[in-house]
Amino acid sequence: MAQHPKDVVITDEHPKSLLFEKHAEYIVGYSKKKNDFEYTMTEHFRMSGIYWGITAIDLLGQLDSMDSGEIIAFIKSCQDTTSGGVAPSLNHDPHILYTLSAVQILTILDSLDTLDIEGIVKYIASLQKSDGSFAGDKWGEVDTRFSFCAVACLALLKRLDAINVDKAIEFVMCCQNVDGGFGTRPGSESHAGQIYCCVGLLSITGRLHLVNADLLGWWLCERQLPSGGLNGRPEKLPDVCYSWWVLASLTMLGRLHWINADKMKTFIFATQDPETGGFTDRPGDVVDLYHTLFGLAGLSLLGEESLKMINPVFCMPQYTLDRIKVSAQVLST
Repeated sequence: MAQHPKDVVITDEHPKSLLFEKHAEYIVGYSKKKNDFEYTMTEHFRMSGIYWGITAIDLLGQLDSMDSGEIIAFIKSCQDTTSGGVAPSLNHDPHILYTLSAVQILTILDSLDTLDIEGIVKYIASLQKSDGSFAGDKWGEVDTRFSFCAVACLALLKRLDAINVDKAIEFVMCCQNVDGGFGTRPGSESHAGQIYCCVGLLSITGRLHLVNADLLGWWLCERQLPSGGLNGRPEKLPDVCYSWWVLASLTMLGRLHWINADKMKTFIFATQDPETGGFTDRPGDVVDLYHTLFGLAGLSLLGEESLKMINPVFCMPQYTLDRIKVSAQVLST
């Protein structure tokens, strides 16, 4: 059988099981390489990088290996005292993406009281526009990612009352397409990452009945290629990050069993680097924290027993959501 033109080849040389210890070493080691070029060049999204690392190491059951005190102090220093939002790093502007990352990290570390919570709530509320959409920051870019960030963050803080939830839902539904998927804004093409954000918002707000789960589930399942990997939209290469965006969406929709799980695991395992640890976007590329988290998260959704269970909506360990008593709607199979 000829190879699909937008796919990869997995051989017997690729890993066939989870390299548990290698990944723990990679994540802990990454946090200590503060003079490396890669660490320096990722300053503009460092808060999210910490979230990826903390969540991944917690899924591996190795959270105690991280310096939580240093992380908590860094996050506190990144909260803007004027707006209340959180920046990705020192001397950067606050943004809703990094505000959510900060709240997720501190929720996992059970240290939310470190931040000015009311400041965060006011910041997020200030970013909602009259049509229900959310800007990412003071510069005004609108994207359904930001709608999810706003609702997820406030749900974790138990302050959804601070925004117009009905208008937020109305805007997201305006971004739905005839194929069942969702885009960044009304009229934008369907994309697996945006679908996760929109389905996640509807899950948190208890409105999943507004989605045609079969139609959208079919579109998501069509993202699986012969290698077992998933792409984010038609005619694109597979990428291990969609092991999260697609599988989490299918889990919320009660359609995870529509995926070929064995082939999916084969692809995810093949994206591991057996020398350095960590996951890549696809076999043979360079590892990073982003793909490492979503490789592990995808395996957790698929029932990998050596990993902690992950929540499909918040992308956080399930035990953390149980501890703070936050839940979201998931459709039955």
